[in-house]
Formats: sequence, C-alpha cells, structure tokens
Amino acid sequence: MPKEYLFRGFKADDLKSMPMDEFINLLPSRMRRSLKRGLTPNQRSLLESIRAKKGGKEKPLKTHVRDMIILPEMIGTTLLVHNGKEFAEVKINEKMVGHYLGEFAATNRPVRHGKPGIGASRSSMYIPLK
Repeated sequence: MPKEYLFRGFKADDLKSMPMDEFINLLPSRMRRSLKRGLTPNQRSLLESIRAKKGGKEKPLKTHVRDMIILPEMIGTTLLVHNGKEFAEVKINEKMVGHYLGEFAATNRPVRHGKPGIGASRSSMYIPLK
C-alpha cells in the first residue's frame, strides 16, 4: 500500500475542507503574501472557470496564468499551461499543492546538438562518412 502524501501534516481531503485563511497560513512567506494581497483578475477568472468545470469532463482549460498558486480545490483538474510557444498539459495532483503552475510547464529545453556529418554545419562538412 503506497504511503499517503501529506502537505505540512494534512491530507488532501483535509486541505480541501479547510478554510482558505488557514490554508494560506501553511504556505511559505512569498506565496502567503501574494494570496493575502488577493488574486489578480486573470487568476480569479481561472479559478472561477475551474470551479464551474468541476462537474463536467470536457477538454482541459487553456491558460497563460503561470503565476497562479496551486490550491487544494484544483486537485484532479487538467490544465494546458502556456510555456511561451505551446500549451503544456499539466495534471494537478496533491503533490503539486503550494507550487506555481509555471513550474510544471518548462519554458526552455536542453540543447542537444547534432553529430557531425551531413547537414550539421559548414565546418563539419568535410568529415569522412563511414
């Protein structure tokens, strides 16, 4: 039986039923300050559309709001988060609570240079092929 995940000593069900003020006090200082100041209009719109969509299983919501803090009520939803070029699919689970949405949609990929040979570059054009 897998070990159940706890966020600061609370189960996911406890977090969902917890009032927002109590949950905010569990977060690190930067996120706590951000949420106490209130949600931006874009963040509020995203949260309202997630709440409205909870019942239906349609296609995932697309969003550009990378600075949204993942709240317990978002567990189980699938979002398409923009990474600057395309939308990356993010399935939210209980381990993601307290992180930013943008952390799960990487904005850059590691560079993998090609091997020398045909089509690599001008300088490697004269490398003998086997």
